[in-house]
Amino acid sequence: MDMNLFIAYLGIALMIGLSGIGSAFGVSIAGNAAIGALKKNSSAFGNFLVLTALPGTQGLYGFAGYFMFQNIFDMLKPEMTGIQAAAIFGSGLAMGLVCLVTAYRQGQICANGIVAIGQGHNVFGNTLIVSVFPELYAIVSLAATFLMGSALS
Repeated sequence: MDMNLFIAYLGIALMIGLSGIGSAFGVSIAGNAAIGALKKNSSAFGNFLVLTALPGTQGLYGFAGYFMFQNIFDMLKPEMTGIQAAAIFGSGLAMGLVCLVTAYRQGQICANGIVAIGQGHNVFGNTLIVSVFPELYAIVSLAATFLMGSALS
């Protein structure tokens, strides 16, 4: 077995796995709040749905990172160098961790907004704005992954 390819795919697994776990946590946190808030305000389901879905984007970023290394940079091959493998592992670990934490925290922000909307407060737009802040760091991690891949391909 080629150790470089193994290390690279371990990084890809961390990237996809951690970002997916974060999104699952985030949408579950917001979804739980939405179910509770529906008891008080069933007319706001559309707002609840949007806020519940937001933390799911980090999982998509993890897949996008894999897609970049596989298809755009075409680096996941047995002849890859040790530096390329280390870069993929490092960016996978970093992006996976960032997406894990940001999705979790974004889910908490969205859940608080959902609760407030359920109580009759008009905070949907404000919640969208505030919930973008953790998302920006996930986007930065995706951009860093892109830059790392483009520097090594």
